[in-house]
Amino acid sequence: MEVFLKKNLINIDGILCNEISDLETKKVTEFYKETPFPNYKEDDDKYSILKKGNKNFLASQFKNFIGHKKNVLELGCGTGQLSIYFSIGTNNNIVGLDPTIDSLKLAKNFSDKNNITNINFINADVFDDVLKDEFFDFIWCNGVLHHTKDPYAAFEILVKSLKKNGYILIGLYNKIGRFRTILRRYVYKLFGKKALNIIDPTLRNLKFDEDEKNAWIRDQYIHPLESLHSIDEVLKWFKKNNISFVSSIPSSDFDYDYKNIFERKSEGTFFSRIFNQILMIFNSFGSDGGLFVLLGKKE
Repeated sequence: MEVFLKKNLINIDGILCNEISDLETKKVTEFYKETPFPNYKEDDDKYSILKKGNKNFLASQFKNFIGHKKNVLELGCGTGQLSIYFSIGTNNNIVGLDPTIDSLKLAKNFSDKNNITNINFINADVFDDVLKDEFFDFIWCNGVLHHTKDPYAAFEILVKSLKKNGYILIGLYNKIGRFRTILRRYVYKLFGKKALNIIDPTLRNLKFDEDEKNAWIRDQYIHPLESLHSIDEVLKWFKKNNISFVSSIPSSDFDYDYKNIFERKSEGTFFSRIFNQILMIFNSFGSDGGLFVLLGKKE
């Protein structure tokens, strides 16, 4: 049994598998089976994945802070591109967990093809609770929990697998910040893809890549399971699970310096948190799906 597991799983072509039984999770796996997100391009290699990751200010900060010889989990890794990015050029042990086996096959194939050996992929539902308690130094779970049947219960399970003094980053759809996406969803239902291509900034940036466009439309506008959350809600999750607040995007206070997300910031006030979530409607945080991020440290 692998050191990061609390139970034996079946090894199928190098992927550690646990049978998915939950009906809601099965809906999500069937959804991503049709259009894996994000998919690989024919000319992708570890250098293109590294370049893409370095352009992501959040992922690049996370990777640079991790250091060496750490255990890192990405929950909801999908096709594994971010997990692979975290593994490239490091001696850290990376684990990517996702319920969709078809996505993980793409991840495993890419990592084998590019001789990336410090990474393991698990096909399981977060609610199966297969990960060893207090094992991981860092957990990345961005854009995932809002696609589960019980985001808070999933968060509690994640926290169990985090070491003391370990960091957890979670990203969720915001109740206020996702307003523009919800409006665009109605436009899509009424007028179709052509109208969406005009009003969705992400689709405009993708230009002629139809596969990526279709994957984005399905993920943002057709997903079968989605919930909305707030910064205050997640702060309560943190307090209940002995996680101290480190920082958030957007800011919980009126400090908009995001150069170092691991620098401890103020939680702000209820007013400052609401104000910055309302601003999401008008800025880039709201234009790209209304995702907000909180980083915490286990005490």
